[in-house]
Amino acid sequence: VQLQASGGGLVQPGGSLRLSCTPSERVLTMGWFRQAPGNAREFVAAIRWSGSSYHYADSVKGRFTISRDNAESAMTLKMNSLKPEDTAVYYCAASRSRVIQSAVKSASMYDFWGQGTLVTVSS
Repeated sequence: VQLQASGGGLVQPGGSLRLSCTPSERVLTMGWFRQAPGNAREFVAAIRWSGSSYHYADSVKGRFTISRDNAESAMTLKMNSLKPEDTAVYYCAASRSRVIQSAVKSASMYDFWGQGTLVTVSS
């Protein structure tokens, strides 16, 4: 499975960005992780491809929304109220399995990864 990610860029604090990730084949769970310089990769959000279940890291709850765009067969991450600490390389990930809720935050549950896309939040 290949994952094509797009979006990202430079935005001022308080601004918004939209990331998109399109899988080349059918997958059942997709997620976003991010990695800031000097930090470990961390979970951001995940969704079942059916859209029936989604999860967020506490740090992004209420600001980020993960969803499936049926028209584009893509997963999107809408990021609002961005903060400088959101600056990182964002990676989309996918699994052919229905990853259980307690495991969605673990990078090891995902078999496929897209290329990273840089999000920079700065004035």
